[in-house]
Amino acid sequence: MTDNPFDALGGGFDMNALLQQAQQMQQQLEEAQAALARQTVEGTIAGGAVTVTANGVGELVGVAIRAGEFDGSDPDDLSDLSDLIVAAYRDARAKSEALASESMSPLTEGLGGGLGGGLPGLG
Repeated sequence: MTDNPFDALGGGFDMNALLQQAQQMQQQLEEAQAALARQTVEGTIAGGAVTVTANGVGELVGVAIRAGEFDGSDPDDLSDLSDLIVAAYRDARAKSEALASESMSPLTEGLGGGLGGGLPGLG
């Protein structure tokens, strides 16, 4: 009788090697996510009137509004500004997701179709 239950599968299956590979992959994924969190992308709308900056995991890190574009005393202007900020964020988020997909695909392609949006923070 052997101590390794996977010996019955033949080919000398090494559970320790598998666990080591899984730990290495987890470390690589964590490092890739940390690198994404340091990268930024911009979403811009209305010819640059509103620019939103997000990091590579989709977190909002900045909003820039071009001076003179909006009258803070006009409720319609403020409503328009709110809509433009949301639209600019959506643009930045799409770029962030594309960056994450590009960065993570080499690490996840061997996992039965990849993890993609299933990774924490990339959803």
